[in-house]
Amino acid sequence: MIKKKLIIFDLDGVLINSKPNMKKSLDLTSRKLKIKLQFKIYEKYLGLPFPKILNKMNIKNRIDEIKKNYEFFSLKNLNKIKINKNHLNDLKKLRREFYLSVFTSKSKLRTKKILNQYNLFDFFISADDVKFGKPNPEGLNKILKKFKVNNKNAIFVGDSIYDYKASKKANIRYLHAKWGYQKNNFSKKIKVINRLYNIKKFF
Repeated sequence: MIKKKLIIFDLDGVLINSKPNMKKSLDLTSRKLKIKLQFKIYEKYLGLPFPKILNKMNIKNRIDEIKKNYEFFSLKNLNKIKINKNHLNDLKKLRREFYLSVFTSKSKLRTKKILNQYNLFDFFISADDVKFGKPNPEGLNKILKKFKVNNKNAIFVGDSIYDYKASKKANIRYLHAKWGYQKNNFSKKIKVINRLYNIKKFF
């Protein structure tokens, strides 16, 4: 069967629950560098690239140093992050009919380590693969170009206002993962899904 349609997933909150890893990594970075990095504020901006989140937290200096340490601590515990069984079963079924891809604000190295555990995804774009991160649509447009798929034959599944905005700018249909990190309180027109397999209904 020729696959002509594409599903793009956000990673954190949609495919994996990485919040415990994020909190631990941020706390350890905060302690090591003696900088106040509050996870309660950090998690409000999940979906944005790491430097943008720091900017939102009013942290203007030592960005590269903070990022380097955060990455280090995050990688140490990355093996504990798994895609849950229900998602895995749905992804395996979807893969038979669709191209599967990921667009994430995570770094390339960490994304690769997580996704390489599974032979499910044809391609991914990370924060390191674009000049402009979410909510800019650059990453989505690169994925469309990679697969030579028209935006009408693509769906982006996310869980944040930044995913929604990127999708809208790329003129791709957006589906909101009900189980994700953010509730859909930004548009009543958005379709919400309860499980990944339900994506099929929207093509």
